[in-house]
Amino acid sequence: MRKTGGTARWLAAVASIAILLAPLTGVRADAAPNPRFVVVLKDSVEGQRASARLERAHGFTSDFRYRAALNGFAASLSPGQRAAIEADPEVAYVVPDEKLAAVGFVPLAAGESVPTGVQRIGAATPTTAHEASVANVAVIDTGIDLSTQPELNAVDGTNCVAPGTPAQDDNGHGTLVAGVIGAKNDSTVGGIVGVAPGTKIYAVKVLDANGSGSTAGVICGIDWVTANAAALGIKAVNMSLGGPGRNDGSCGNRNHDPLHQAICRSAGAGLTYVVAAGNSGVSFARFVPAAYPEVLTVTAMSDCDGQPGAAGTSIECTLLFPLLGEQDDTFASFSNFATRQTEIAHTIAAPGVFITSTFPFGLTFEVSGTSIATPHVTGAVALCLGNGATPTAPCSGTPAQIIQRLRSDAAAHAAAVPGYGFAGDPQHPVGNRYYGNLVWAGDY
Repeated sequence: MRKTGGTARWLAAVASIAILLAPLTGVRADAAPNPRFVVVLKDSVEGQRASARLERAHGFTSDFRYRAALNGFAASLSPGQRAAIEADPEVAYVVPDEKLAAVGFVPLAAGESVPTGVQRIGAATPTTAHEASVANVAVIDTGIDLSTQPELNAVDGTNCVAPGTPAQDDNGHGTLVAGVIGAKNDSTVGGIVGVAPGTKIYAVKVLDANGSGSTAGVICGIDWVTANAAALGIKAVNMSLGGPGRNDGSCGNRNHDPLHQAICRSAGAGLTYVVAAGNSGVSFARFVPAAYPEVLTVTAMSDCDGQPGAAGTSIECTLLFPLLGEQDDTFASFSNFATRQTEIAHTIAAPGVFITSTFPFGLTFEVSGTSIATPHVTGAVALCLGNGATPTAPCSGTPAQIIQRLRSDAAAHAAAVPGYGFAGDPQHPVGNRYYGNLVWAGDY
């Protein structure tokens, strides 16, 4: 599922099952369409004018024109068209738009209760929950269930898979992520509550029903969020996506990484990106966007009862977790981690094992992965940016400052409450693996 080719990267929604793609039959080889490329224009060039000029000159139509997060476009090109565009003096570089295979969470069980992960980070108690954030959130994923999931205050953002249609989730991954962020605290609905219950979440669909997408589509989502964030009040962005890649230390300018360039520009516009560390049990230094220093990267820890102390007595704690190689209040066995200061500086942890969340058709499922750890932190970022109980927001400043506020608050709480952490956090390290402190949302 993961392929490295030049500077283009495969991205995959970070979870725990693989999607098998069946080959097409009955299609002549000479009928194959031209491949798609991402074309990045020089910063000094006016993008819309240059895109239109290149289309006229070389006889193609762009699939996406980027206006905010990237100066460029994506289009299907013949070899001759690609060569001519690469030689154009207004073009910085051209890279293939590699396909990606997205994966979903593993559904384990169906289940107004407080999920253990939400309780473990202090976002709710068995009887209380936070109010909605005054900051809105975007989920760049498979879309969100906009029609059959009453637990969510989800609204249509954009659909980069089928432009012009609602960003409806036909896979489930994005709806699971959204539930952890903002499932409602509403007695007329019942079910579960999220970290920031009732927060408005914009659905940004970049992956299709089979979990398939492309670099161009993901950048399309980032571009839409960047262009519309100010008008819609979007402040935080969840990206439970990832694939092989590296940080070049220059926002993708040295290694021609358009995804990194797009995220850097978007963060520069004031958006805080929260991303998954990945599920391979290795350093995320070669996993993007987790490796990018402009994002807050989330590792996963294991908690079975919503309480610290590794003393859970439920069947999950005593039977299910051990059977699957997990332990209460310990780093998740599958979670990627940081090893170098470059990555350590933007790492934080959250619960990511057997987390109950929303699913399409009004269902709830229990799932695992750094994908489901990530929205715990996105919800905490939203709360820190202000909610009904704290109109004076604890978090302010640039995305980099907000990221460090979340990390410093987590470290301060771990120091003040020694039992709060987990095996694998900085107070209880495991070799050179850095999982970060467990996020703390209780003071927001």
